[in-house]
This record gives sequence, C-alpha cells and structure tokens, in this order.
Amino acid sequence: MDFWKSAGLHLVTRNENGWLRVTPDYLRAYYTRPEIHPVAESCPAEHALFEKLMTDPFAAVAPGELEAIQDEDAADNYRIILQFRDHLAARGTIEEAYASLFQGEPIFIPPMFIDQMVHLILRSILRDVTDPMQLRAAELFFREQAVTVGEDQLMLADQEIVAMRSEDGGFGALGQLLAEANAPIRDVTLDVLTEENQGLYWERSDRFDMAVDFRFTQPVPDALGRVIEAWIAHFLHVETRVQAMQSIRDEQWSWHIGCDAESSRILNALYDGEDVSEDDLYKIIGLYRLEFLDPQDAMDSLRGKPIYLGLAMNDERRLIFKPQNLLTNLPVRRD
Repeated sequence: MDFWKSAGLHLVTRNENGWLRVTPDYLRAYYTRPEIHPVAESCPAEHALFEKLMTDPFAAVAPGELEAIQDEDAADNYRIILQFRDHLAARGTIEEAYASLFQGEPIFIPPMFIDQMVHLILRSILRDVTDPMQLRAAELFFREQAVTVGEDQLMLADQEIVAMRSEDGGFGALGQLLAEANAPIRDVTLDVLTEENQGLYWERSDRFDMAVDFRFTQPVPDALGRVIEAWIAHFLHVETRVQAMQSIRDEQWSWHIGCDAESSRILNALYDGEDVSEDDLYKIIGLYRLEFLDPQDAMDSLRGKPIYLGLAMNDERRLIFKPQNLLTNLPVRRD
C-alpha cells in the first residue's frame, strides 16, 4: 500500500547503506515552491536565476545574482533555500544532512524544512510497514499534535489540521474544542483511527486528519515504540526493544530521554529528586522503557540498564516531538 506521497520519496534514490541521496529532482521540488517560483511580475534577474537552478539545481550562485533581484523578499527566500541546498549537497544524503544539524552548531534550517526531512526519512524507513497504527504514530515525529485529555480519553489530533478546520468550520464544534484543548471530545463527531476502520488511513495518509486514542491500553502507544526502534536502527545501527509503560519505578534509574522539551524538563526534575507538581505530572502522556538487544551496544556504565523515554504536552496542550533527541541522547557506545 502506498502512503505519504507528499514526502517525496519518488524524488530520491538510496545509497548502498539505504540512506537517501540528495538528487537534482529533490532540489527542483524546493525551487518550485510558491515562495521561490517566479510569478509574471518577477524581474528578469529572478526569472533567470530560477531557470538556471531548474537546469542545474547544484549550480553556483554569485552574490550579484541575488542582489540583482528587485523583490527583497524573493531574494531572501532564495538565500534561505540556497543555504539549505548547500547544506544538503555538502552532506550528500538526507539522513546525514538531518543528523548533522544537531551536533552543536547553530541550526539555520527553517523548522518546516527539518520536519520535511524527517517525513521523507520515515517514509523510506517505513516503506514496508502495513500497519496504519505505526504510520499514524510516526506522524508524531514531524507533525505537532493537539492533545485532549478527559475522563477515559487521551486523544491526539494534528494541530495544523485542527487549527485550519476550526477557522473554516470544517470541524465545527470539534475544531473549537481541540483548539482550546480544554474539554472532552466524546460528544463530537470525529474520525478516530481504530482497528476497525484502519483501512481508511491509506487513502487519507497525506491529509493528516485522523485522530488517535493514545491511552496506554490502545494500540498506538505500542505502535510508536516500533517506530522509535526503526528510527534508532536506521541512524545508529543498533537494535532496541521499546515498550510502553505506565510509570517509572526504578530505584536505580540511570538514564532517560525526553522526546520533547516538556518531558525532558519533568523527567530531569524527577531524576534529581525534586518535587514535581501534579500539574506537571499530568502533562506526561507517554512513558517507555528502552533496552538494547545487544548489551554491548550501550555505554559501559549503562550496560544492561534500561533507558526511559517520556512524552509530554506543553502548557498549550501540544505535543512537539523531537526525534533528534533519540539520536543525540541515546547512550550508545560510539568507539
């Protein structure tokens, strides 16, 4: 089954390690974005630069070519896209370009472009997956989620879709409800992905418009564990087992990773023995136990010890997952 056509997998090829090569067609897709593509009123210099890059997406661009563009906003957009292009070209693969962003240097790539890289990488990693629950869980990696917590429910819905449909009335009461994230949704009509209707996902995968129940007893938390395992294996070449859990009870708790800013803050406080408010504990929406299948893959001091992962909503009841944390903070032996 096909899914996430918008990720652009058809624009790239894989190298011998399975990583995605930066190709001319991939770059052309960025040059034809509305922010870059010239319009009828664009000046000759802008038209000339566009045609040059469409002919050779890796072509060198002199400062004078940008300075000659009369529309300053258009010139700035070209500077941004060319900086992104140069970063991609220097690394050669989408994965290397992504991973290198989190090695201590200031990040200059627009967040939207980073999310698009994650989208594409996951489309490749999960290309043989036939479980819609895993694919919907994977959306957390690159799509901000609105969280609704109520009696007997913990619902995640795509924040962009919620905001869009609450403005245009497409969700009616639901849009307003999730936008405010302060009331249960059980009385509102909403397509929630379930085991009974999961076949709907294939035709709607690029719409990102199906909500999910993220309670511990439901399939999506476990499905997210499978995605985390695949993400780590693809980048770090280590096999892990990631299991959802309801609480951390470990007197020898040694290492944890927050998958977002809020869970990092809360888990750090718990680890340090600080008093954590009920309001902060309420923000935690997911906990996981990660184990290395081969203990030799872990740092010596953590060999045989579990790693705990956390997910939490922020004060606006949004989940902003940071998949890079799984790569930069995992205690993998790197010698």
